[in-house]
Amino acid sequence: MIRMIKVDIFSGFLGAGKTTLIKKLIEEAYKGEKVVLIENEFGEIGIDGGFLKDSGIEINEMNSGCICCSLVGDFGKALRQVVEQFKPERILIEPSGVGKLSDIIEAVENLHIDEVKLNGFTTVVDAGKAKIYMKNFGEFFNNQVEHASSIILSHTSKLTEEKLQQVTELLREHNPHAVLITTDWDKLDGKQILAAMEKKDTIEAALHHLEEEHLEHAHDHHEHHHDEHCCCGHDHDHDGHHHADEVFDSIGEETTKKYSAQEMEDILKCLEDQKTYGFVLRAKGIVEGASGEWIHFDYVPGEADVRTGSAEVTGRICVIGSELNYQAIKELFGL
Repeated sequence: MIRMIKVDIFSGFLGAGKTTLIKKLIEEAYKGEKVVLIENEFGEIGIDGGFLKDSGIEINEMNSGCICCSLVGDFGKALRQVVEQFKPERILIEPSGVGKLSDIIEAVENLHIDEVKLNGFTTVVDAGKAKIYMKNFGEFFNNQVEHASSIILSHTSKLTEEKLQQVTELLREHNPHAVLITTDWDKLDGKQILAAMEKKDTIEAALHHLEEEHLEHAHDHHEHHHDEHCCCGHDHDHDGHHHADEVFDSIGEETTKKYSAQEMEDILKCLEDQKTYGFVLRAKGIVEGASGEWIHFDYVPGEADVRTGSAEVTGRICVIGSELNYQAIKELFGL
C-alpha cells in the first residue's frame, strides 16, 4: 500500500500574503503532520526562508530567474529529494509571486511520482490590489486566479462592503468554481481555511479546466513544436505568453549597511515614485538596525511595514518590479 503524500500549492501575486497564510496553517491546521515546504523565489536572494525556519519546517529554496523553466530540473529534483529524504505527509509548494499556477500544477503532474497526490491549489489575492494587478499584469495574475481550486482574499478588513463585492465579482468572472474566502483571516481558524481548501469538487474542476485549456492549446497550435525540456506549455516567442523574467526585474543584494527604522520607512515611501524607480511591486528584506536591533521590512504599492525581528547572518534586500531602474534603487538603499 503506497502512502500518499498530499501536495498543497500556494500561489499568489507578489506580496499577497502567501507566507503569512502558510505560517497560520502550519500553526493551526497542520499540527502533528510531517510537513515540508518548497519555496521557489524569483530573484537571486531568498528572504522568506528565515521567517519560516522558526516554524521548524524544512526549507528548500531555489533562487533562479526563470521560474517556469527552472522548475523542470531543480523542481523535480527537489520534490523527489523531499519525498525520499523526509517522507513527509504533506508538501507545501510556494512558487514565486510571479509564477504561473498552471505551470506549477503541470510540473508536479509531469513528474509522475506515485505517492504524490495533488491536494489543492490555493491562490492568495490582495483584495485591495486585484484590479490594478489584473489590468497591468493580467497574464500572470489571471493565470493564478483561473487555475485555483480555492481563492483566499487578504487585507479584506480595509475594504468597504461595496469594494469587496466588486472584487469578488471580478474574480468570479475568471473562476466561477473556486471556493472563495472573503472573511478576515484573524476571524478564522486555520482548520476552517484548510477544510475549504480541500473541497474535492473544486480541485477536480481546477484540474478539468487545465485539461480543457491544454486541448484548446493543442488544437490552436497543432503545428507547434515545443522544446521538450520546458514545462511552460508554450512557445517562448508566442504572443501573449511570457516568462516571468521577460516581464519582471529583480534586485537581490546582501549588505552590511545599518539603517534606522525611520530611514527604512523613508526609503520605502520613495519607491512609490514610478518615474524614478520603475514599477516596484514588492520589496522585502532583513537588515541590521542602527542601534543593534535587526529590521525586517515589507513593501507593496501603497503599503510599507517596518518592524524589528530576528538577526540574519548578513543583511539582505530584495526588490521586484517591472522596468526597474537598478541604479536609482541601489543608490536609494545606499548600496
